[in-house]
Amino acid sequence: MELIYEKYSIQKINWPSKGRYILAQYNNKSIIVYQAYNHYIANFALNNGYFGGSFKFTRMSWIKPNFLWMMYRSGWATKKGQNRILAISIKRSFFERILEEAVPSTYIEVLYPNKELWKEALNKSHIRLQWDPDHDPIGNPLERRAIQIGIRGNLLKEYASNAILKIIDLTDFVNTQRKLALNQEYNSLITPKEEVFIPKNSKIIEKIGLDLK
Repeated sequence: MELIYEKYSIQKINWPSKGRYILAQYNNKSIIVYQAYNHYIANFALNNGYFGGSFKFTRMSWIKPNFLWMMYRSGWATKKGQNRILAISIKRSFFERILEEAVPSTYIEVLYPNKELWKEALNKSHIRLQWDPDHDPIGNPLERRAIQIGIRGNLLKEYASNAILKIIDLTDFVNTQRKLALNQEYNSLITPKEEVFIPKNSKIIEKIGLDLK
C-alpha cells in the first residue's frame, strides 16, 4: 500500500468535528498506522522490514492510525527519541482483531458491570485502547476523539513481524511539512489522506464506542 497525500485544508472539510472516530488511510487489505522512534529502531525496521534490534518487546508499544495525533505526540518529530516517523502498513485483518480484543484504559460502565471486572480484563488483555482528544496541526485539542492502541505480549511480536506489509520512512516528509504546520499555512500543508474507518465486524463498533456519521 503506497501512501496517498492530500492538502490538509481539503481533508478537514470532510472530517467529523466531534465524536469518537478512527481517521486512517486504508483499503480492504491494509491500514496505515504511525509510530515515532529513535534512529536505531527506525533504521533496523527500515532495513529489515520488521521491528527488532533495540526494539523493546517487554513493554507496551502504542500505534496511532491518525497522522496528526502522531505529530502532536512527537512534536512533529522534534521530541527526544521520537525524531523518526514511520508509517507502517499492516494487515487490516490484524488491526480489526486487536480492536476486537482491546480493553479500554478507562472504565466504561456500559461495557463492564463493575470496576473490578474491568480491571481484571485490563490486566489480562494484551491490547489496550485509549481515546484522546485529537489535535490540529499546531497542537490545539479538538472535540473529536482520536484512538491509540497499546500492544504487548505475543500480539506485539505478531505486530512487529507477520502483521507488517511495508514500512515507510516519513521523517523527511514530516520535516518539510513542520514549518507549514507551525506557521498555520494550512492551504499549503499536505498530510497523508485519511478517511473515517469503519470495521467490517459491526460488533467492534459497539465494543470500542465508535460513532457513525
